[in-house]
Amino acid sequence: MFENLTEKFERAFKVLKGQGQISEINVAETLKEVRRALLDADVNFKTAKEFTNTVKEKALGRDVLTTVSPGQLMTKICHEELVELMGSEQVEIDIKGNPGIILMSGLQGSGKTTFSGKLANYLKTKKGKNPLLVACDVYRPAAIDQLHVLGEQLGIEVYSNKEEKNPVKIAQAAIQHAKSKGFNVVIVDTAGRLAVDEKMMAEIDEVKRAINPTETLFVVDAMTGQDAVNTAKAFDERINFDGVILTKLDGDTRGGAALSIKSVVNKPIKFVGTGEKMDALDVFYPSRMADRILGMGDVVSLVERAQEQFNEEESRKLQKKIQKNQFDFNDFLGQVQQVKKMGNVKDLMGMLPGMGKVMKDVDIKDDAFKHIEAIIYSMTPAERSDPKLINGVRKTRIAKGSGRDMQEVNKLMKQFEDTKKMMKMMSNPKNMRQMMQQFKGMGGPGM
Repeated sequence: MFENLTEKFERAFKVLKGQGQISEINVAETLKEVRRALLDADVNFKTAKEFTNTVKEKALGRDVLTTVSPGQLMTKICHEELVELMGSEQVEIDIKGNPGIILMSGLQGSGKTTFSGKLANYLKTKKGKNPLLVACDVYRPAAIDQLHVLGEQLGIEVYSNKEEKNPVKIAQAAIQHAKSKGFNVVIVDTAGRLAVDEKMMAEIDEVKRAINPTETLFVVDAMTGQDAVNTAKAFDERINFDGVILTKLDGDTRGGAALSIKSVVNKPIKFVGTGEKMDALDVFYPSRMADRILGMGDVVSLVERAQEQFNEEESRKLQKKIQKNQFDFNDFLGQVQQVKKMGNVKDLMGMLPGMGKVMKDVDIKDDAFKHIEAIIYSMTPAERSDPKLINGVRKTRIAKGSGRDMQEVNKLMKQFEDTKKMMKMMSNPKNMRQMMQQFKGMGGPGM
């Protein structure tokens, strides 16, 4: 996500490295590179120009402290302006009402139906809501079927009527159904087109007027850049939506839509889709996105994902086992599965400061852990509980049973032992204090 933009921002800031002060000349050189980076990312030209003009004005008006380099100051100013550009604050989705009604809009292929499922799952698992999905795409039976498949997968009811060809009637009947059955949120998935047309706009406008939603969301494919912004503008002029959803942000996106859309249509980005899985949905935080664009990582989001998978009781049990040196392959497998639930590994690594650039050309597949799981599942229950039992003969059997070679089995055994030692060390407060002292001695935080 945004790797190319991050790289170009870093290149731009190098102009100021070694400079003793900020001057009109070196600021102009830096911002020339910044503007080029934004335009290459398919950011709206007017937006890019206003951004660099604002940064220049602020940079030349500030004194450089002796403890802060001109490059660091420019990074700070660009960060502040990127946050402002993307909306300043995170904006919540409005699900008030009995039921709360969410109307989905967007072009065909933007990921609207998939996002409807993700949003229903998010509201059910994170907000404790009882959502009803409504299939109002009367032109594509496949879209109705897709929504039913997603609903079944998530355990969420889907309302549809293939005999009815009027989306307004379907939506109204669905809301009555929701009221009678106790659903407190209704998500209406509407039809999309390959391009903006009058028939489409008239239809969704009619649906909106009929059901009076508490929230109207516009779903856009982040990979389409400026086209996404232009489409958003056309939709907003007709239906006055409340917020934007950027999908496919895990793809080869240049970032133009994320950086331009708020300034062009003045509507907040509320969520971003980061993968195909139903939990690959993130609340949009402008400050965190600015951190990632400037190569600072997104540790807050990483910690939040970890906390979502955290089970306090299981954690206590695991800590006791570690302290007694009883950590085994069952525990190791449990840790692997918790990491898997947090999301795509490459995306997680990109949340660590400085790792986005390192991970740019590294190909980590979603099934990166399947070989580890195959090896562990090929062990007997006794071997998983007592890894010391695993000798050469047993390793040969495990390798054959998992379809992996002996080298991979040996590698996993070493990883297990290294993890065990590290967790044992970290469970001792004295060791943790020593590590922190060493870290400070190397110039870490606190110095």
